[in-house]
Amino acid sequence: MLCDKPYFLCLLVIAFSCTSSYAQDHTHDHSDHGNKVAEPPPRIFLDKSARVVWYQLNRLTNERLLMVERAMDDPKYAPVYTAILIRAGMANQDRDEALKGLIAINKSDAVAELLAALKGLDDDDKEQQRVGRQLAAMLLQQPMRVLLPKVNDLQAATKEGNRLMRSAGYAGLITAGKADVAQQAAHEDDNATLDYLSAVALVPSESARASLRESVVEMLGEQSPANVRKAAITALASVPAEVEANFQIVAPLVDDEEFRTTAVRMLLRVPKNMRDAATSKKLVDVLVKYAETTPAAERTADEFVDAMQLADQLIALVPSAEARAYRDRLRAVTVRVVRIHTVEEEMRYDTRYFAVEAGRPVQVVLTNEDLMPHNFVITVPGALKEVAIAGALLTQNPGGTPYVPKTEKVLYHTDMVQPHQQVRLTFTAPTEPGEYPYVCTFPRHWMRMYGVMIVVDDLDAWLRDPKEPVDPTGNNRSFVQNWTFEDLSPNVTDSLRGRSLEIGAKIFKEATCSQCHKIAGQGGAVGPELTEVFKRWKGDHLGILREIVDPSHKIDPKFAVQVVITVDGRVVSGIVASEDKDSISMIVNPEAPEPTVIRRDDIDEIEKSSKSLMPKALLDRFTRDEIFELLSYLVHAESLTSGTPTGN
Repeated sequence: MLCDKPYFLCLLVIAFSCTSSYAQDHTHDHSDHGNKVAEPPPRIFLDKSARVVWYQLNRLTNERLLMVERAMDDPKYAPVYTAILIRAGMANQDRDEALKGLIAINKSDAVAELLAALKGLDDDDKEQQRVGRQLAAMLLQQPMRVLLPKVNDLQAATKEGNRLMRSAGYAGLITAGKADVAQQAAHEDDNATLDYLSAVALVPSESARASLRESVVEMLGEQSPANVRKAAITALASVPAEVEANFQIVAPLVDDEEFRTTAVRMLLRVPKNMRDAATSKKLVDVLVKYAETTPAAERTADEFVDAMQLADQLIALVPSAEARAYRDRLRAVTVRVVRIHTVEEEMRYDTRYFAVEAGRPVQVVLTNEDLMPHNFVITVPGALKEVAIAGALLTQNPGGTPYVPKTEKVLYHTDMVQPHQQVRLTFTAPTEPGEYPYVCTFPRHWMRMYGVMIVVDDLDAWLRDPKEPVDPTGNNRSFVQNWTFEDLSPNVTDSLRGRSLEIGAKIFKEATCSQCHKIAGQGGAVGPELTEVFKRWKGDHLGILREIVDPSHKIDPKFAVQVVITVDGRVVSGIVASEDKDSISMIVNPEAPEPTVIRRDDIDEIEKSSKSLMPKALLDRFTRDEIFELLSYLVHAESLTSGTPTGN
C-alpha cells in the first residue's frame, strides 16, 4: 500500500502520479486558447497526510485547482476549499463558493472560517497580504447580525500574531457595533493602538468610520508617540466627519519635519471645498519656504512632489496678488507638478483635467496602480481618437515608442508604464491656450482612459474660477452614480418589464460593450461571445446583472490577466494563449493577436490577477432605467441569434 511506504517514497509516488496533471497544467495546444481540447480534472489523493495533500494542491494552476472534484458533504474536500479560498488570483465567486463549502463541512460560520484563513497568512509575503485584504473585506461584508455573536472571536483576533488579522479583528468589532470594546482594547499598549488605527480604513460603513473621529483625534495628541500620531493622521483621512476641522487639526503638522509627509498626504485627501482660506494661506507660506530650503537634488522625491501638489492646490484659495507672489517664488525653485494615478480595474485616470500656464514648464507624474500597462500621450486639440487608433497596432514600433505614432499631432508622451510603476514627464506647455487631450494609446483604452490638459494665459485666475473642458471624445454624458450590485439587485424581475431591445442594443454600443464583446455575431472579440455566455445564465437575471456591474466577481480563466516579471525586471501583462514546459505565449495587444513568447527560464514571477479585463464603472454615466434596458437586451441574447427577438 502507498501509505505503508516511508514518507519520502510516498511523496515520490504522489509526485509521479501527478506528472500527467502537471503536463496538463503546463502544456496546451498552440491554437486558439479558447478552443483547446477539454482536459480531465486532476487526480488528487485526498486520503493522504495533510502535507501530501497540500503538496498536490500547490502544484496546480488556479484553473486546474478549480477543476478538482469537491463536495460540501464530505470532510475530505476541506483542503480543496481552503486552497481555493486562500489562493491568489481567485475570483470573488470562487472564494464565496469555497467559504460556503468550509462552512458546510465544518458546521461553522463565515466569521470563524475567514478568521482561520487570515490566521495562516504570512505578514511578509506580499501575495498573501493581497489575499488577506480580500478575505478581510469578505469578513467585514458580513451583516451585523452575523458579526455580533462573534465578538469574543473578533476580540481574540486582535491579539493574534498576524498584523492584518489584528486590524481585521478591530474593524470587525466596529462593524458589529462594538466600537467601545475596540477602543478599550486599543488603549492596552502602543501596538494595539496602531492596529486599531490601521483598522479605521478597513471599516466599510461611512457612518461607522465617522463615529471613530473622537478616538482618532485623541490618539493624534502630543502625548502619543510619533508612530502612533502618524498612524492617527493617516486614519483621520478615512473619517468622513468634521472634515473641515480635521484639515485645521492636521495642517500645523506640515511645519514639523517628522510629520510633514504624512500630514501632506492626509491633507491632499481633503476635498477642496473643505479647506478654509485662512488655514490654506498659512500652509502655502510653510510649503513655499520648504520648497526654497530643499536642496535641488531632493526636489524629485515623492515626498517633495506631494508637498508641491498640495501647495499648488492651496494657492487657489489665496488672494490674487499674494497668490502670484507665491507662485513666482515656486517657479524660481521648481516646476509645476501634476500627479495622476490610474484607477485599478476602472481603466481610467483619476484626473479628468488639469490646467497649466502657457509656455511654462510642467511635470506630470504618472503612477500606474492597475494590473495593465498604460501610457500618457498629450495630443493637439481634436486629435485624441486619431492618435489612439493609429497607435493601437504599434506594438513594437521600431525606432519609436510602442503604441505611440510618429506624428506632429503627438506633443508629449511617456513610454508604457508597467503595473505598480511610476514615470515623470517634464515638458514646456504649449504657448497657444486651448484644450489639449491626453490619452492612453494602449489598444482600446482610449474610449475610457483620457482627459484634458487646459492651457491658459493666467493659471491663478483660472484656478480661482475653473471651467470644465469639453469631453474630447464627444461623450456628453455626465456622471450619474457609482452603481453597485446591491443598488440594482432589488426587484430585478419587475424592473425588466416593458423594456425595448432596440434601446438596449443602443446602450450596449454607448457603454462600449460592443468594442470587446460579440452578441448575436456582432461586435469585438477581446472578451467572450456573450450570446453563448448568457445561455448558461438563462433565467438568472441576478447573475447576469452581477456580471456587468461587478465583472471581477467571476472571471473566465481563459480571459484572466496574468502579469509576468522576468529575471531582468521586464513586466509583461496579458492573456495566456498557450504554454508548455519551456515557455508561455501571451496576447499583450488585442489588436495584434501575434503572441509574445517568454521562456520559463526567463521568468522570475507570475501573478494571476483576480481582476477582470472588463473595467468597473462602465455604467456610472447611465441611469437605472438605462441599465435595465441593457440588462434586458443581454437577457434575451439567445433569442437574438435565432432572429426572433422577444420583448419583456
